[in-house]
Amino acid sequence: MIKLMKYLKKSAGYIVLIIALLFLQAYCDLSLPDYTSKIINVGIQQKGIEDSVPDKLRDSTLQNLQIFMDEDQKKEVSQNYTQEDDTWLLNDDISKETRENLNEDFSKAMMMVAAFSEDSEQGQAMAAQMGLPEGTDPLTALAQMPEEAVQQIMSQMDEKLKDMPESIVTQAGVSFVASEYEALGKDVDAIQMHYILMSGIRMLAMALVIMLAAISVTFISARVAGRLGHDLRNSIYRKVMSFSSREYHKFSTASLITRSTNDVQQVQQVMAMMFRIVLYAPILGIGGVLKVLNTDSSMTWILGVAVGLILIVIFVLFQVAMPKFTILQTLIDRLNLVSREILTGIPVIRAFSREKHEEDRFEKANLDLTKTNLFVNRCMTFMMPIMMLIMNGVSVLIIYSGAHAVDNGTMQVGNVMAFIQYAMQIIMSFMMITAISIMLPRANVAAGRICEVLEMEPSVNDPEDPVRPDKQEKGTVEFDHVSFAYPEAGENVINDITFKAEKGQTVAIIGSTGSGKSMISDVLAKGAQVYVTGDIDHHTGIDAVAQGLTIVDAGHYGTEYIFMKAMEKVLKEQYPNLQITCAKVQSPYIIL
Repeated sequence: MIKLMKYLKKSAGYIVLIIALLFLQAYCDLSLPDYTSKIINVGIQQKGIEDSVPDKLRDSTLQNLQIFMDEDQKKEVSQNYTQEDDTWLLNDDISKETRENLNEDFSKAMMMVAAFSEDSEQGQAMAAQMGLPEGTDPLTALAQMPEEAVQQIMSQMDEKLKDMPESIVTQAGVSFVASEYEALGKDVDAIQMHYILMSGIRMLAMALVIMLAAISVTFISARVAGRLGHDLRNSIYRKVMSFSSREYHKFSTASLITRSTNDVQQVQQVMAMMFRIVLYAPILGIGGVLKVLNTDSSMTWILGVAVGLILIVIFVLFQVAMPKFTILQTLIDRLNLVSREILTGIPVIRAFSREKHEEDRFEKANLDLTKTNLFVNRCMTFMMPIMMLIMNGVSVLIIYSGAHAVDNGTMQVGNVMAFIQYAMQIIMSFMMITAISIMLPRANVAAGRICEVLEMEPSVNDPEDPVRPDKQEKGTVEFDHVSFAYPEAGENVINDITFKAEKGQTVAIIGSTGSGKSMISDVLAKGAQVYVTGDIDHHTGIDAVAQGLTIVDAGHYGTEYIFMKAMEKVLKEQYPNLQITCAKVQSPYIIL
């Protein structure tokens, strides 16, 4: 396959565009689970409130929160909030980093305020411990306490918060912000619906981008693959046209047809799938792994088990099915050869009543190909059910482990859902690679067969810069004692030829006629092993022998007629089961 990549140079721009579209599609695919997680975690569980940073809060609430803040935290809050009457408004131009810092400052303070409110058990216990009158706000008492005492209380609370999952701290802060919004008269339900609606619109937009990118990649890939197939067929045709008889007979006609049609089609189909799958699967898989690590790393072992099982399935499949792909192409060649011989030799087959024999030949070639195809297809049928079993098993494991994590407060429900989707994307990327890896060896065999034709060097080459004589000049072609022999031939076809051809003169070299060389193709189509005939020219004999036919030269000028009848009689007596076909003997001296 690699040797054929040079034919893709014309489509380099399209390939770059395909890669860009695949990255865009992968980005959108990997973003959808994140939005699903946010809809569940933020939109449903947190009522559309993303963090512990309120957009608006009362002055009294801020004073209570500042009881549990140090000077740096108080300063940071005052720099990012603006006071209007008895409320504080969050500035619009804060950075992401600043918001994260504020979230950390507010979340701990909000938990402390909620813990020491007069309605909480801890607040009532502290009031009783301090001997405060009934109805006294513990927070008011804390505000009047020395800073050292407050810091001691905060240190004790920090020790408890260390062992507390981050999600619980976040949930506590969000609940505090929601109650503050309700106290200010803000519609929390409207905030929730707005968040869910906007997240849904973004997901729909990404789904639309995914669809457009997939359609564009499919269209461009088909165009690039089609151009590749067109160029390969042109190259094969031009190469075959440059072959001499020596190169031509190294490949059968059926094989050359298969290589320029079926083999090229195999490469073209795999190339189209390669752009859509082989390039996309690694992008999706690597991106999915990175997203999983960012979501929660405690369940990555499940993905490791799934990937290991998939690799085992792929290995077993390769060991069993892959050798059959090489055999498959050979069997296709054989079927095409038999079909061509039968179709071209129909008149001879009918003349000698050989229909049953040729039918058996075709049936054997067809049956061998069918059996191999069925074996490969049976192997492929096991792949999808096994992959689905692995996917479902992974989903069950993730839900089981995720349920325990949610129960312990170490993970949110939305994160579990996102983890399942990312896991499915990673497994799907491996499944896509598996699917293409099944087709790739077959296409690789086809590509190798194409390269055999394209890399064949003709034994007779035209000069790159032929010398063309001036039309005004008179030229003479002269053979001076010329001899010629075909490769691996025992004797010369032309021996010691001398002649001269002047300009405008026609010289013809004619072999013996009536020797039976025109019948050789019919004899081959009939399936004969031995052919008795008159004199034939040397290269005709070489071609016949190359195709598996033994030639017996019975002479010429009438002597072969005497020999044929006698030989037919002897053969029938000695070998009664031998199939013998003899042409009608006619006296050579009869003038037609």
